[in-house]
Amino acid sequence: MQIQPLTQLSEEENMFREMVKEFAEEEIQPHVMEMDQKAVFRKEIVDKFFELGIMGVEIPEAYNGTGSSFFMAILAVEALATVDASAAIYVDVQNTLVNNAILRFGGEELKKKYLPQLASDKIGGYALSEAGSGSDAFALSTRAVQKGDYFELSGQKLWITNGGEADLFVIFANADPDKGYKGITAFLVEKKFEGFSVGKKEDKLGIRASSTCEIILDNCKVPKDNILGEFGKGYKYAIETLNEGRIGIGAQMIGIMEGAIEAAKKYAHERSQFGQKIVNFQAIQFQIAEAASLLEASRLLVYNAARLKDAGHEFIKEAAIAKYISSVNAEIVTSRMLEIFGGYGFTKDYPAEKYYRDAKIGQIYEGTSNMQLQTIAKYLLFK
Repeated sequence: MQIQPLTQLSEEENMFREMVKEFAEEEIQPHVMEMDQKAVFRKEIVDKFFELGIMGVEIPEAYNGTGSSFFMAILAVEALATVDASAAIYVDVQNTLVNNAILRFGGEELKKKYLPQLASDKIGGYALSEAGSGSDAFALSTRAVQKGDYFELSGQKLWITNGGEADLFVIFANADPDKGYKGITAFLVEKKFEGFSVGKKEDKLGIRASSTCEIILDNCKVPKDNILGEFGKGYKYAIETLNEGRIGIGAQMIGIMEGAIEAAKKYAHERSQFGQKIVNFQAIQFQIAEAASLLEASRLLVYNAARLKDAGHEFIKEAAIAKYISSVNAEIVTSRMLEIFGGYGFTKDYPAEKYYRDAKIGQIYEGTSNMQLQTIAKYLLFK
């Protein structure tokens, strides 16, 4: 009986991943350092994401999407992150959070209106976090008050990925505070709606080319038809969407690890010390071997969670484990690979320091490592 390794890709999956990676190396790589330094992502690259079809991977063809699987979206995120994690984030948030939320919870009219745009030329954002509600996501203070056929949303959202470029946001606000978290409702909010504005852009350690912004809602007028799903079910939708989003973060982390390892391997074959290439030293060989082992272990977890999701099986614990392990390993791997470069690794002349900076966010956003451990513990001890 032949057993297929979990990380082995089908011919179609492999061709897709290689296509995205080749695109990243040819179209993104030349601009990575400039975009990182200026903290601005080139719009023409995002336009090409749409042309490639990777901004609407799971969106059905009937809505102008690619009509493919969640796993294929994960492969796209991973491939992009080998070159630039900031690039991967655009595709990740679009597919695993925004498109996913509308596909799962949106009515047919909202799908017809927004999915073709998200597949063709509109960037999406996901606005849950606030100053007083990070890990405690449902302590949010943003309010939604109904005024006839529309709602007025008031509040501030922080740390919103793609906040500077997004045209459409999934925004969570409490429309019935007396019911506590059961009053939280999800809305689809267009950037052009009255009362909507983008505030401060964060100056970040890593993923600098991806904008992270404050969103200001000043009595923002949102048609009641733009409620996503059912009134008061926003807390449920947020939890379920983020469970899938965490697999996307895992994909970012394995892409970062792969990129860092490839850069270190190349340098080890070029750098000479004591009359020979440093790749010949056992210490260097062991560092790279250990890094490759951590990458493979992380990839197994991420792919497993993604395949479980596509198969319709329970995956919440597996997604939490995949995000936790891959983000912890990404920090270890990028640190070790940076050391192979010696003093050069601490400079911006080589990509090692950027992989190291980009890796850290994996243990923070879409649920900190402690929150992942809490989820894992709950499933192990109380389910």
